[in-house]
Amino acid sequence: MKPIRAILASTSTVHGSGYLEYILETLEDFFKDINEILFIPFARPDGMSHDAYTAIAAHAFQNINKNLKGIHQYSNPKIAIQEAEAIFVGGGNTFLLVYDLYQYKVMDVLRDTIAAGIPYFGTSAGINIFGQTMQNTNDMPIVFPPSYKTLGLVPFNFNAHYVDPDPDSTHKGETRETRIKEYLTQNNIAVVGLREGSWLEINGTDITLKGALSARIFEKNKPAYELSTSLEFPVLRQN
Repeated sequence: MKPIRAILASTSTVHGSGYLEYILETLEDFFKDINEILFIPFARPDGMSHDAYTAIAAHAFQNINKNLKGIHQYSNPKIAIQEAEAIFVGGGNTFLLVYDLYQYKVMDVLRDTIAAGIPYFGTSAGINIFGQTMQNTNDMPIVFPPSYKTLGLVPFNFNAHYVDPDPDSTHKGETRETRIKEYLTQNNIAVVGLREGSWLEINGTDITLKGALSARIFEKNKPAYELSTSLEFPVLRQN
């Protein structure tokens, strides 16, 4: 059994940069032995079609000489996942992504394929599904998935696009930190607030934070704390 290999990025696009541009050098090395990547466009940002989303992703991967093909282009999505050289799940609406993974009955086969060592790259919604549940997404529940349970390949959840409270803001609504703390009053799964421009690199049991910014870690009955980049991740296990 090969070790799990994954890159989990908070976002596909950082300010002032094109789609995946900021992370292409990392992806070129990560996918150096891969010819074709299977793309799962189910999250459909802005409601775009699967074809339109796949075209955007394929254009980005052409810059590192990799072919990309959407899972919707295959007659059997389960076999497409099982036979993939590598997999990329893009961002968008996590509720829709999880709904479709259950509708196509591929959540389990996706988990098993990644666990067998097939390289996985996810952005935004594509990292929300890597954790125990999707319950820390920021997205609107535009559809109702059969379950909040996701791949469960790391022992924590993600809050992608994590934004710090702005002390100068006149907005009086809840912050991300407030919402995550509310979640932890009812649940005991740690949450990683991953800021835009940062990502996790996973190689087996080794998890390292990369990119420009630290991550904010939330655990039940503990003060939130920061984890600096280039450091190995703490093991955040359910009690």
